[in-house]
Amino acid sequence: MNKQTKLLVLSFCITKLTLHLVADTHSGFQGDELLHIEAGKHLAFGYMEFPPLIGVIAYIQNLFHSNSVFIHHIFPHIAALLIIIYLAKITIELGGKNKAIFFVLFTIIIAPGFGRSQQLFQPVVFSQLFWVLGFYQLVKFVKYLDGKSLWYLTLFYILGFLTKYDSIFFLFGLSGLLLFQRTRTALIKHKFWLNIIVFLLCIAPNIIWQFSNDFPLLQMTDRLYQTQLDKISRLENLTSLLIAINPIVSLILVIPAIFYLFKSKSQIETRIISITIGMSFLLLLFKNGKAYYFFPIILTLLPFGALFWEEIVTPKRKWIIYPISVLMIFGAVLIPFGMPIYSFNRYLEKVYPLDEKEIKGGKFGVKYDEYYTQDKWKTTLQALKSVYNSLPNIEKKNSLIWGKHYAQAGAVNLFGESLNLPKAFSYHGSFYSWTPKGKMPHTVIALSYQVGDFFKPYFEEVTLVKSIYNPYADTEEELYQRIYICKNPKQDFEKMKVLFNNRIFE
Repeated sequence: MNKQTKLLVLSFCITKLTLHLVADTHSGFQGDELLHIEAGKHLAFGYMEFPPLIGVIAYIQNLFHSNSVFIHHIFPHIAALLIIIYLAKITIELGGKNKAIFFVLFTIIIAPGFGRSQQLFQPVVFSQLFWVLGFYQLVKFVKYLDGKSLWYLTLFYILGFLTKYDSIFFLFGLSGLLLFQRTRTALIKHKFWLNIIVFLLCIAPNIIWQFSNDFPLLQMTDRLYQTQLDKISRLENLTSLLIAINPIVSLILVIPAIFYLFKSKSQIETRIISITIGMSFLLLLFKNGKAYYFFPIILTLLPFGALFWEEIVTPKRKWIIYPISVLMIFGAVLIPFGMPIYSFNRYLEKVYPLDEKEIKGGKFGVKYDEYYTQDKWKTTLQALKSVYNSLPNIEKKNSLIWGKHYAQAGAVNLFGESLNLPKAFSYHGSFYSWTPKGKMPHTVIALSYQVGDFFKPYFEEVTLVKSIYNPYADTEEELYQRIYICKNPKQDFEKMKVLFNNRIFE
């Protein structure tokens, strides 16, 4: 990068970080984030829903002993900035100049899907990062056929696999390298089977963990298809994808990128790369992945869309850069649909009416819970504290809190210490692995959403003592949280694990 390019990239990094920090001031934790934070307290070679790397990152963040959104978003923000930097480097490696870099990085800013997916403490942002880093090395390997790029590619693919299992789609795309004599010869020359062996050795602990825990990944995937993916058509998924990355981005960069890759008279290197991207996309489309599963693939497409304008269109029609830039500026109006850069009241006034969702018995139906969870968990924890204080001292001593949903258990464990609340356990998701052993205490405070008589089979006495209304819930089930006092358990913790063995993802 020359000085001008560095300043351009730096300006986008500052803009990106500023938006995320503003969003941090307006948001609480999304439910899955609370699970990931808790994973950092239970380091392992695997978890029920995700590979182990997010637990390691959470462990580092937990060293601050903080329940601050800013602290637990440190690494997502770093990852988001690295994505910006390496997308610029990919564009340069492909022959792009500052104009192309500007197009690529501006689209990252205005795409609401990238805003949210890179804001939260979830494996998603790290998966995007390692996909981009791996793609950068893929481009270099295809160009230079060097062993160094191949080993870096192996490293980033290992990290990607240990972050999120959707990296398998990237691996399927990489198999396209064997279809071309140029890259096939280079792979054989560099003894690529050694890379495969290193990869398998590095992921072996996670595979062994999956095997020893009856492959929860397969159970979760099956449940996901039953409850979500089988109910959404591929056309709906693609439509959601085009909206999530901003329709203007789709029009200006994604569609031209496809044209550039498959229709132009490109070099052999570009054809090889287009096949790897296409194979990843087609497998993911065949498996009917959610819209955000495609985000890493879209990130790899953006530089080619920018090259379309820089190399093919603007040299003959320089004036066209101005209307395109204006269109992209207009696209910035969608930023608040992906990140809480507005205060919650302003969001309800300006953004929510355009994305309104009616819930019977509710008032708003806000799509993303991080917009309102600052108050939600504060209210919930205060209600739990009131119930806990109402217990006789002898019952307080050994009592625990049972969170039906992992987000509820995670919230109690993150925020409850400051209120002197007992620890929470759950049989939902990865919390199943962390449940206590031995006898259950005489008294358990149970927290759930509207799930009927869920706790009654496990205690002699179950009493509903509080209901907490949430006017912003986007499902009827989450309109109310219920707090129960449960006494005289019918079984110990070991028996409970047996009873919930096949109910982890309910």
